[in-house]
Amino acid sequence: MGRKEIEALLKVLQEQLDHWKDNVILGTWTITYSRDHGAFLFEKCELGGYCEERPSVISTEGKLLDKGGPLLGA
Repeated sequence: MGRKEIEALLKVLQEQLDHWKDNVILGTWTITYSRDHGAFLFEKCELGGYCEERPSVISTEGKLLDKGGPLLGA
């Protein structure tokens, strides 16, 4: 990531902190940046690859692209 992406990540994190009731990144283990999608993926997989949820995806502009959620039945 470059400076622009790091600044965008800081804004995304602050927005999530400011709106805690609607927070979609709680439980994140890893944050990945996708240059192809211009978005951050907040992975909720534990070390070793165990996942119960798909990642939350938020664009560098702060738009929620995917709330994330259970992989297996709700």
